[in-house]
Amino acid sequence: MRILLLILLGVLPASADDAATAFHRDVRPLLSKYCFACHGREDPDGNLSFELIETREEIEAAWESWEAATEHLTHQTMPPEGEAQPTANERDVIISWYSRLRAGITPRPALYRPRRLSVEEYRNTLRTVFGFELEVAIIEAEQTLTERSMVRKLMPVDPPGPSGFRNDTYSNPISLVAWDQYSLLTDRAIQELLSDRRVAVLERFVGPISDSGLTRVQAADLLTEFAERTIRRTPAAQRIAQLRQRIMKDPETEVLAVLVPELKALLMSPQFLYRGTLQVRPQETRGAVDQFELAERLSYFLWADMPDAELLDLAARGELKGARISQQIDRMLKLPGARSLSQVFASEWLTLGEIEHVSRNPPVMLALKSQPHDFMHYLFTANRPLLELIDSQTAFINVHTRRMYGKDAQQLPKYVKQKGIEIEAVPNGRITLNETKERGGILTMPGVLAMNRGPILRGTWILERILGDELPEPPPDVGQVQPNRNGAKLTFRERFEQHRSQPACAVCHDRIDPLGFAFQEFGSGGQFLRSSSYRPPKKNRTSPNAPKPGDQIDTSGQLPTGEKFSNVAELKRILVTSQRDRVTRNIVKRTMSYALCRKLSIYDQPIVDDITEQMMKTDGTWRDLFVAIAESVPFREAIWSSPEGQP
Repeated sequence: MRILLLILLGVLPASADDAATAFHRDVRPLLSKYCFACHGREDPDGNLSFELIETREEIEAAWESWEAATEHLTHQTMPPEGEAQPTANERDVIISWYSRLRAGITPRPALYRPRRLSVEEYRNTLRTVFGFELEVAIIEAEQTLTERSMVRKLMPVDPPGPSGFRNDTYSNPISLVAWDQYSLLTDRAIQELLSDRRVAVLERFVGPISDSGLTRVQAADLLTEFAERTIRRTPAAQRIAQLRQRIMKDPETEVLAVLVPELKALLMSPQFLYRGTLQVRPQETRGAVDQFELAERLSYFLWADMPDAELLDLAARGELKGARISQQIDRMLKLPGARSLSQVFASEWLTLGEIEHVSRNPPVMLALKSQPHDFMHYLFTANRPLLELIDSQTAFINVHTRRMYGKDAQQLPKYVKQKGIEIEAVPNGRITLNETKERGGILTMPGVLAMNRGPILRGTWILERILGDELPEPPPDVGQVQPNRNGAKLTFRERFEQHRSQPACAVCHDRIDPLGFAFQEFGSGGQFLRSSSYRPPKKNRTSPNAPKPGDQIDTSGQLPTGEKFSNVAELKRILVTSQRDRVTRNIVKRTMSYALCRKLSIYDQPIVDDITEQMMKTDGTWRDLFVAIAESVPFREAIWSSPEGQP
């Protein structure tokens, strides 16, 4: 508020141009003095070169680096210990300059660009268009580990985009391999739709089918229906007339010989495989996206799937606006499609896919993996507060995880295994944590702890995924923690203190280690070591660095910001109190980036600030966050050409 007041009074420059001038006058000399040695032009640490930043565009594009730099300067964690240190006044010069840069930014949406459907979006959309899942032909029992989806089996996996999410496909166009797979999948889907086993599905599109097969009118009706489904908006009347004419014009040709190529053309078109190719460009440079584009943005955000009939109907009538937005979000969160928020968004954000590698026992692995998914789905759809992510009295367990929840597991009904099924995905039951004080929230879930074996992985995961910090790659000569020698009985933490004594290592480990060692009461498999029910694993599967029952375990720590804690419970309390701004801001940024399918820019930061403040003031829920994002400028608007002088 003080910075804003000074800008309004004309004491500080507010424009980006003024900030660029101040950068060269005040900031760059300090960076040269204290930072260029490590972050210069050649082989910069962390791939960050301050020396290469010169123009206004480069200054604004590097906003994430400025965010990290000002945080380091605030907490005096950079430059590293042993290097020349800026004075308090010099630190304030850089921090104040970035505050002025941020305050001078006016929010604006991104340049409008069509985007290819991700593999998961394509799979869901194809299923919605046809009314059935395209599956691999396998014979097996129900509820097993085998992947049934033919799309997942055949399509190349999407790499994460610059945002870190796989729906960020702007820089990943369709490859020749993917094109061949699209063609194969389209052929298989059409073939199955027209097969005897899918007659009931086909009749939902065209009505009762006689023994002689589809009539030309029915074929034309089917093509018309698919034309709307594949472009996800109301087709032009002329387009519909053309499609129907193609079916009706040649009565001598067998109806399927005409229908099948037309269906395939729709399903292989850019309008189906991409989003946004049919957006009507307005006359102005910047403006609201059309109603159908907004419907798509909502559905692919909350469902990773195409809009349903209600959304498309509202869009066609121009009524998807105002209070209707929040009403639709409430409706959408109650439907099965909202599962994608936990299975796709949360899984990619929190790297939950790594849980697949923590156990060779399929039922146990499935239990560990499904637990955080069910928990996140509960948070997303039950209107729960954002910070319940960190600490919650609600948990989801089954027969394979119940031993880690003590007396609280007695709330589950008795499990009876189905006969004839060797590998069963047992559904979770919801319990309230009354006695199991060491659990609660995402941080202490067994699968999350097991996928991050050890304090360094755990601390890094919390720092990056929960607090939103970015860490550079460790130095190549980092080495290993040395074992005890000559009869010494040092704990792993004590030996690690010796290992990380180099100043260059301490810069990151001062932030990582307190967070990670707070979880030393939990074994590498996520078990609570102080629990009376804990049974140590076999020797050959126990890490020599893992604490053992009876060991003295030091879980105390101090964050770089000064807060001290003695155990996980106190750390979680810090995260939801004095660190709640960082946690909330990271949640907002991650969710917004997923919703927009792109990395956030500096022009999104005022919106991030506003939503973060709103969530903190009102103890906002996940539903509140979804609504705030859907009503924001970046979500509702677009730029169709760059304004003069802007990137």
